[in-house]
Parts: sequence; structure tokens; C-alpha cells
Amino acid sequence: MLLSGGLDSAVALTVAQSKGYKCFCLIFDYGQRHKKEITQAKKIAQAAGCDYQILKINFPWKGSALLDKKIKIPQKLGRKVPVTYVPGRNIIFLSFALSFAETIKAQAIFIGAHAQDYSGYPDCRPEFLLAFNQMAQAGIVGKVAIQAPLLRQSKAQIIALGEKFGVPFKLTWSCYSGGKYPCGKCDSCRYRAKGFQEAGLDDPALLTK
Repeated sequence: MLLSGGLDSAVALTVAQSKGYKCFCLIFDYGQRHKKEITQAKKIAQAAGCDYQILKINFPWKGSALLDKKIKIPQKLGRKVPVTYVPGRNIIFLSFALSFAETIKAQAIFIGAHAQDYSGYPDCRPEFLLAFNQMAQAGIVGKVAIQAPLLRQSKAQIIALGEKFGVPFKLTWSCYSGGKYPCGKCDSCRYRAKGFQEAGLDDPALLTK
């Protein structure tokens, strides 16, 4: 399970467990703006009863607002690829996961990517995940399926599904800032707020303020 600390991957984790999978969580420290999401990912893995490993990698060329603090975090929802997109991130994450999965003879890799109501990241599109899955089967010994159970769902539908499975949303972190509380202004916070509103639910991460 690729676990980021956000609500999408937390919901995808519970979906995988509901299907009977014993999950091992990979958490990436890739030089992102803050470590809060790593801390929360560890808490989510522990709450789910999963072992986890933190992999530290580096993007020295930066190329994203999540890696370069000189680039301003966007505060407007839009359909264009935002500056928070990290070039090739999911390709790299999935490649690490594929190597690990092949080594331990895992059956599947789960990722919380979804295409609707998202920031427009090209590595969350269905065609990308389909192509990566096909490539993966041709390049490894055995077979490891790449599963993205939330791919066709909106943020509101993902939140409703997580509520059904009892996902501890209060542990999840979506904000691009690493403060004590979510900023409520960045596009990630705005997508999250919109999702909870459309799902008719209160965000427990905000109720702890």
C-alpha cells in the first residue's frame, strides 16, 4: 500500500483490507515541504494494524511547489496541472513498490489515485495506471496487479466510502502546509472541504481545533 497520510490512501488501505489483503505500507520521504504527512501516515498504518517502512529518496532537480519553497502554493481550484505536481512521482513510487512487491511475492499494489475532482495530476489518470500495470507485468517475474480502487470516484464518494469503513479521518492530513492545523486555503484543503461538504459530513481533522 502506497500510504501518503492523505485521506485517499487511507481509504484505499481500508478497501484493500476489506478484500482480505494483509497490507504492508510504504511511506515516502521525498523532500516534501513538511514531514507532517509522514507522521500522520505512520499513525494511519498503526491504527490499521499494518507494518510500514519509510523510504527516503531525493528529487534534487525539484520542479514542484512541494519540493521548492520558492514556488507559491496555489489557493484556487482549477483544471490545469498545478505547480504542486511532482514530475514522475507516481512512476517512481510505483516502481519502488513493484520491486518490493516482487521481492516479498505480494499479489497487488494499492494506490489511492483518483481522476475525478482532483488537481489534474497526469500520473493519476486511468490511462497512466493501465499502461503502468501492463508494463509491470512485462518487466517482473510473476504477477503483481496495480490496483487503484478509488480511480473513478469523486472526493465526496471517497469520503463516504471511508465513513462506511470507519477510516480515522482525524488522522489524515491533506494540507500542503505543515502547521498544527490545516491552512484551509491551499487547493488541497479546498478539495477536501468541498468533498466533505458534498458528502454531508463534518471533517474530524477540523473539529480538533
